[in-house]
Amino acid sequence: MAFNKKRKRRKKTVRVKSCRFTEQNVNYVDFKDSDLLKKFQTEGGRILPRRITGTSKKHQAMLAAAIKKARNIALVK
Repeated sequence: MAFNKKRKRRKKTVRVKSCRFTEQNVNYVDFKDSDLLKKFQTEGGRILPRRITGTSKKHQAMLAAAIKKARNIALVK
């Protein structure tokens, strides 16, 4: 029957993601820098996860705290 045919699989190319903050030696993510914070959010205002942005765990935590502070004083959505 036709069900026994083998399918060719595509090889996935894995791109190595590096933390932008580590490369630029950033020690603190400022909540007043709304342009930077918007790059790490979706259009609806949700924070993008580490697996998508490639940020380190330490910087992701700082980024999340900064976004939440900026939301509280209405700098970002």
